[in-house]
Amino acid sequence: MNELANTALKTAFNRRPDLHVETEGEFAGWRTWTRDSFETHTGPFYHRMDETGRITCAFRVGKKHLNGSGNVHGGCLMTFADYSLFALAGPVLQGPGVTVSFSSEFLDAAREGDLVECTGEITRAGGSLIFVRGMLTSGERALLTFSGTIKRVKRKPPVDASTP
Repeated sequence: MNELANTALKTAFNRRPDLHVETEGEFAGWRTWTRDSFETHTGPFYHRMDETGRITCAFRVGKKHLNGSGNVHGGCLMTFADYSLFALAGPVLQGPGVTVSFSSEFLDAAREGDLVECTGEITRAGGSLIFVRGMLTSGERALLTFSGTIKRVKRKPPVDASTP
């Protein structure tokens, strides 16, 4: 990737107004966003972009992420995958979007203390739809594969109740 394209990619990636950069601990320097209450409560989930433009997402498994069998709850992995879907699409999303399609396959379990990471790619980005695929891993173990589609949405201007 050339320098100009890489700079444009990083600028788009960092554009979110609710972007938070972690300053302490294991994820110091990683980014997250604070607008999604469910993801904030479920996570915390983080993402970062390396010098080549590759995005990685991650979280450390805690007790709150576990199901009754002591494995990471499938809903938690799917929530993290949906977070990752948007982090991976961030450089081309350029505004708000919604998940319109999401498919996943569970391959293995993660346990308390594991570092779960996600890498993936945009497979196609059109005028209104962005297609992404990714994989969650812990060490060398593949945990979940997913594909999803994001629809770009335009924010509607607020309705002025005083106008007839």
